[in-house]
Amino acid sequence: MRKWVLSGILASEETYLSHLEALLLPMKPLKAAATTSQPVLTSQQIETIFFKVPELYEIHKEFYDGLFPRVQQWSHQQRVGDLFQKLVSQLPSPKFLLPLIHLTGAALLYKPVDRVTRSTLVLHDLLKHTPVSHPDHPLLQDALRISQNFLSSINEEITPRRQSMTVKKGEHRQLLKDSFMVELVEGARKLRHVFLFTDLFLCAKLKKQIGGKSQQYDCKWYIPLTDLSFQMVDESEAVPNIPLVPDEELDAMKIKISQIKNDIQREKRANKGSKVIERLKKKLSEQESLLLLMSPNMAFRVHNRNGKSYTFLISSDYERAEWRENIREQQKKCDFSLTSVELQMLTNSCVKLQTVHNIPLTINKEDDESPGLYGFLNVIVHSATGFKQSSNLYCTLEVDSFGYFVNKAKTRVYRDTTEPNWNEEFEIELEGSQTLRILCYEKCYNKTKLTKEDGESTDRIMGKGQIQLDPQALQDKDWQRTVISMNGVEVKLSVKFTSREFSLKRMPSRKQTGVFGVKIAIVTKRERSKVPYIVRQCVEEIERRGMEEVGIYRVSGVATDIQALKAAFDVNNKDVSVMMSEMDVNAIAGTLKLYFRELPEPLFTDELYPNFAEGIALSDPVAKESCMLNLLLSLPEPNLVTFLFLLDHLKRVAERESVNKMSLHNLATVFGPTLLRPSEKDSKIPANPTQPITMTDSWSLEVMSQVQVLLYFLQLETIPTPDSKRQSILFSTEV
Repeated sequence: MRKWVLSGILASEETYLSHLEALLLPMKPLKAAATTSQPVLTSQQIETIFFKVPELYEIHKEFYDGLFPRVQQWSHQQRVGDLFQKLVSQLPSPKFLLPLIHLTGAALLYKPVDRVTRSTLVLHDLLKHTPVSHPDHPLLQDALRISQNFLSSINEEITPRRQSMTVKKGEHRQLLKDSFMVELVEGARKLRHVFLFTDLFLCAKLKKQIGGKSQQYDCKWYIPLTDLSFQMVDESEAVPNIPLVPDEELDAMKIKISQIKNDIQREKRANKGSKVIERLKKKLSEQESLLLLMSPNMAFRVHNRNGKSYTFLISSDYERAEWRENIREQQKKCDFSLTSVELQMLTNSCVKLQTVHNIPLTINKEDDESPGLYGFLNVIVHSATGFKQSSNLYCTLEVDSFGYFVNKAKTRVYRDTTEPNWNEEFEIELEGSQTLRILCYEKCYNKTKLTKEDGESTDRIMGKGQIQLDPQALQDKDWQRTVISMNGVEVKLSVKFTSREFSLKRMPSRKQTGVFGVKIAIVTKRERSKVPYIVRQCVEEIERRGMEEVGIYRVSGVATDIQALKAAFDVNNKDVSVMMSEMDVNAIAGTLKLYFRELPEPLFTDELYPNFAEGIALSDPVAKESCMLNLLLSLPEPNLVTFLFLLDHLKRVAERESVNKMSLHNLATVFGPTLLRPSEKDSKIPANPTQPITMTDSWSLEVMSQVQVLLYFLQLETIPTPDSKRQSILFSTEV
């Protein structure tokens, strides 16, 4: 191992010496020209730029010449500590290297500092494989101490200037914000790294790394902030169509990601070779990158007053607002100048300056980093204060899953007020989530008065904020109140988390008189109906006024309304239909979902659930259809009739997809686990008590299998049930 580490440093020393030679090459002619009447650089400038480079070359040449023969004649007793000790003790003072770093972001001039960083890492590796009894051990420890002290003093000197880049008149160009973003280029999605500097907005592409070369950026375009706007330069300019990726494809990617994560965990437990795990991690990275590239669909457009417009795709309104705010803030105080040489230097310096080093993938997380929360988060949005003038206000909630943020819930609009009291509760499903974001909007009913940005929503963001979802703090399952401050506005929230382990339990009702938590056969027999009254009532009300509601069944209803309806159905309240007519339609959709979720046994039954899961995995379409239909017709009659009644309704909802944005796939995602998830005794809940809050990816796979089963039936043109049964099912007056 020691020989292997040393062979690596020999190879990199060789490269480093060639870099120093490349620096020394222009030094001699520049020095000669400095004494003439037309110098390219003054002697003082040459002294600054090439300061200590000849000395560095000599030090490293001596180190290389000493190390090479020792590695060639390697034995376990071979000593190299003295060479390292000498090398690091000859380093120039950090103060001398600073002019090099500060002068420019050019990669070559940064090499000396990079080299010390590299040597420090090598010393770490060497020490790890050098026995304490070996004579090299104390020498290497001393060398490591010297190089670490050197680096920390460099950092102290450089920190204030780290984000800087010298521009004209001694001003400093600073990096304010950077992140990965998806750009839409001629209808194709491209992954970009965007950088916001104090005076310009730069869009770069990470070049492919060839043969161990360091990371490099390629500048695609930039806009001076003085010329950047969010308005269309010309209103007739066509807004490019956003190519949407079907939800089925995104889900297929998520399934693959969960499967690969599962495989990685299995290989780790089996202690297989790291090559297998590395290969799987590479596959995981490819799939996650693809998902991040394909999932965003919210346009963020920037326009150059003197030229082109550019479109990015973002998954979160929060992030879009953040970018706009930062750019507008900076536009108030910047002027601009940039030569082509400076642009090249700036692009090169992006590698050093970037703050976001990795695409937000799980592959880039450390093993001990939290994988996020899996389960249900109940959020009550209580009220808000601090608005200057009376307006129509509402909030939306976003959470992250699979590396990007999605909008999960929206409060009702509270009209003409400076102190809205929403007091609405939402239940949000979490898939590896770490952050909850809240955005507060002013609803604008008079659209003509507003200048549209990006051809997007005209509602104005009044404030935004976020809280970290801390697994430890949320573990105790009690409500926790919190206040989020944003732009002078304060929003009061309460949050409560239920892990998947607990939220997925089907709990039979203790009393058999109601409908929630009572077997469907008991309810239909008691009511003398084929389909439970609650299912018929909810479907009827949604078909009457909810078919064009955006996100029907996906957007959470107000929890207190849902609980009121649940109580009314349980005691067979005669006024339930009047109550429903006065309630928000999302609460009715929520009640229907809750009814199926609380059945003591799933609609597809515990007995047949494993067969449905196996049937959907068949690859031969003919065998799959035969198997799935036979299984469906094996369901008890109340279950089958209720399912077909619900299936027809969901298909009618999807027919209005252009308005309500609910595709068959979206509906299957919402209802699949609700209708299929087995009850406690058959559920594959992990027995590990130390992991109640974060679940393995086998959960995700199980959930996705449930989605696929329902989607299969939703996509079937007709379900050929036997004639006799069909007559009784579809033409029964009681249904």
